[in-house]
Amino acid sequence: MPHFTPSGSGPIGHLKEHANSSETIYFGGCFHGVWSAPDGLEPEGSGNMLLTSALWALAGAGALGNAVLGSLVMCPRCKIISTNLVRLPKAAIGRGEIALTFDDGPDAHVTPLVLDQLDLYGAKASFFCIGEKVAAQPDLVAEIVRRGHSIENHSYYHRNLFAFSGIRKLKMEVVATQQAIHSANNGISSRFFRAPFGFRSPWLGGVLRQTHMQHVAWTRRGYDAVCRNPDVVLRRLVHNLAAGDILLMHDGGSARTCNGQPVVLEVLPGLLERCASHGLRCVSLPMALSNAQL
Repeated sequence: MPHFTPSGSGPIGHLKEHANSSETIYFGGCFHGVWSAPDGLEPEGSGNMLLTSALWALAGAGALGNAVLGSLVMCPRCKIISTNLVRLPKAAIGRGEIALTFDDGPDAHVTPLVLDQLDLYGAKASFFCIGEKVAAQPDLVAEIVRRGHSIENHSYYHRNLFAFSGIRKLKMEVVATQQAIHSANNGISSRFFRAPFGFRSPWLGGVLRQTHMQHVAWTRRGYDAVCRNPDVVLRRLVHNLAAGDILLMHDGGSARTCNGQPVVLEVLPGLLERCASHGLRCVSLPMALSNAQL
């Protein structure tokens, strides 16, 4: 794992990378100055590399290229700019598995209640955690792991403009979160990453390849962070539910019902009942991909 050392205040605000690298700044599809990719941070895969190079050429050509590249950045389930897991592999489908994933935690109130509901059904899940919350609540992170779930990387600050950061800032956010998880999880780091809102810079794939991680999106989501109606959220999650699906929910930042209850806690029992009645086994991502190569 690349190592960073702080040179100022804040966990990652002033980190200095030991190896020299060029900085690429990308803002809303527009580029400022001359850019170059540091060694080893090219968009991954020869096919993807050629395609991404073509996209950069389009971006330099004018507004049309910017619009095309911007639409890809803002497409969470797109697989063009870098590898992106949106469904489980065939082996997991054959075992009747679905992956439950929870974003934006851990939350001191909601996460323990989510864990209790999962325990009632023998379900396992992956928690995509924000690095600064991991650092603030290492005991809760350890409890998630103790109950058989996995902790995954969801950036350090969950910045709204994460996808439009330069390479150096992308790498700092990923690595700082890995280090926080490593510290809270008995020396074990995450295998999977999900970008805030699922929006990915074209350079993120190279950063994840260097840190031996895989980006994970989702098959479907319930929008439980914004929708206050649990019935609507549940319908979205179970519509055409099938083995191999990756479901996205939120233990951090969950919307509240009209009675003030976190929507995710109202939705989860019905979802787990539906999974059980359809013979679907809820697992974490490492369980589903235990024998898969990144």
